[in-house]
Amino acid sequence: MPSNRGRGCRVLAALLAILAVCGVAGVASAFLLDLPALTEERLGPSAANLNPIQERLLAAYLMARQSALDAPAGDPAATLELEVNEGEMASSVVDRLLNAGIVRDSFLLRTYLRYRGLDVGVEAGNYQLSGQMTVRELAEALQTARPLEIVFVVPEGWRREQIAEAIPGSGLTFAADDFLAAAQTRPPATYSFASELPDPPSLEGFLFPDTYHLDPEATALDLVLAMLDDFERRVDPELRLGFSQSGLSLYQAVTLASIVEREAIQPDERPVIASVFLNRLATGMNLDADPTIQYALGRQPDGVWWKSPLMLDDLSFDSPYNTYLYPGLPPGPISNPGLASLQAVAHPADTPYFYFRALCDGSGRHVFAETFEEHLGNACP
Repeated sequence: MPSNRGRGCRVLAALLAILAVCGVAGVASAFLLDLPALTEERLGPSAANLNPIQERLLAAYLMARQSALDAPAGDPAATLELEVNEGEMASSVVDRLLNAGIVRDSFLLRTYLRYRGLDVGVEAGNYQLSGQMTVRELAEALQTARPLEIVFVVPEGWRREQIAEAIPGSGLTFAADDFLAAAQTRPPATYSFASELPDPPSLEGFLFPDTYHLDPEATALDLVLAMLDDFERRVDPELRLGFSQSGLSLYQAVTLASIVEREAIQPDERPVIASVFLNRLATGMNLDADPTIQYALGRQPDGVWWKSPLMLDDLSFDSPYNTYLYPGLPPGPISNPGLASLQAVAHPADTPYFYFRALCDGSGRHVFAETFEEHLGNACP
């Protein structure tokens, strides 16, 4: 990062004023005596672009402030996740540290950066800093940025195509088609679900919804593997035991959770909705789940992926994902469920319900019924 020459001149002028007014013996002696070995030992090597007068003047001030160089630079409790923008001046960065309480004496930090030539080494990127760090430590830390991260958010219930559509404009350098190809690649056998995937493979359902912090140079495969790793961490042994106790394999549980994710609007209803579908499966009833038809219908002419409301003709759309026509679970997940929907399948409510429909008040809540006659009676007037 380029230094601010005008700011450097002002720093030197201020230092001259300090020497003239204060007359501190230590400062004067360091300025007047040629002690390059001593100053290098205590301050480190000086910048190559300083002339002799500049070097002595800056060294004089810093030698007099050695104790301050090695004390906490600011509020020890203050922390800052600093993002330095491309082309930002070192002086601007120091001002931001001052405002955040990371440094109390911005003049001292600027002077040290200038003396060491570190003001030109502050690069764009992310820095984790705290007021507990000394001026020396801050100056060194500002030389090594973490790469700027791309934050990519995947909401619960998206299908893989929706994830792909969010990639352009996100800052990621790969194309949507690259992601779709990676999401249809069989993962390494080390993943617990790898052996259950169909052939050809699809990772729908296992692309865990979350906020991902990615390197700007991340590939489509990097993103997919990050999502699969997240799934493996989140779906812990307790959840897997719950799936087993419900008589479901991991793949079946994720498939059911993907339906619950699309059906539930109110979070507290997820375990009840899961119980309805499990009750239907246990008795051989069709699931009759609208989201499975929406998934089969795919993207609509208006660009919507989840057609709503469905028309009567849609219920007869011939697809193995149509759970009105075909019994049991669909061939695979229809979306990528979040943790709450997976938990609902692992720990469903204990209910006698076989039916549910949306309330007529627009709240997104449902009314549940045990019999079909009761279900019909719950219809909106």
